[in-house]
Amino acid sequence: MSEELEGKHGVQSLEVGMGILKAMVGGKRSMMLKDIAAAAEMPPSKAHRYLVSLIRAGLVEQDPLTSRYNLGPFALNIGLVAIDRLDRVRVGMAAIAELRDQINETTALAVWGDSGPVVVRWERPRRAITVNVVTGTRLSLLNSAAGRVFATWLPRSQVEPLILKELSGNNLPPGVHSLDDALGLLAEVEQRGVSAISGNYAVKGVEAVSAPVFNFKNELTMALIIVGVEGSIDMGADSPVIAELKRASRSLSLRLGSTRDNEQPSATD
Repeated sequence: MSEELEGKHGVQSLEVGMGILKAMVGGKRSMMLKDIAAAAEMPPSKAHRYLVSLIRAGLVEQDPLTSRYNLGPFALNIGLVAIDRLDRVRVGMAAIAELRDQINETTALAVWGDSGPVVVRWERPRRAITVNVVTGTRLSLLNSAAGRVFATWLPRSQVEPLILKELSGNNLPPGVHSLDDALGLLAEVEQRGVSAISGNYAVKGVEAVSAPVFNFKNELTMALIIVGVEGSIDMGADSPVIAELKRASRSLSLRLGSTRDNEQPSATD
């Protein structure tokens, strides 16, 4: 193959090697040669030749006792550098803009601040009647959709003092009077995988639904939010709007390196 054609079509051997690495990443554990070959859809003899080169490059290592293969130190270093250079808020902003385009509703992004969740960005839909969201707004843990997401998936020791502080006030959700009531509410959020509030939102005439976003440590890092005029968002189990929100949150979690399903159990300590 000429240099010009190779430049246009890429290097096939490199692509094959990357296919082996993808198979190993998908395995989520150390693997035997036959398992790597099957996942990469190639004969074991061919996979072995590529593994030898990948080991020399530091991308793969082999345990001499078990003969199993795993990602090597250079592969881990590449991952850590990529994560370090990834601006989570920047990719989150892109995610809510894309979500807004998909559903034509107000979308927002919240992160954990010094004393609770804070809205850091919002996107206006292309419609006459909209709900404006103020950047910098601190959200209640019990009376806001995103607040309930943080209260559900952050460690209990981190959020419980703030929950107790809110419980000492007068502005509480219907039926919530104690810590046990609040934990029951959050258990429902965890089971559904999203937090939806309509009719009793912190702001009168507004409803919202929020979903969690996890990072490479499988820890909650952000919340995506959809906000609308009360009665405008389908809050049902088969809601296409909520389905799009879940899709966006899972996609963003994967982009940030998460390997968990967004609906797995929350941290409790």
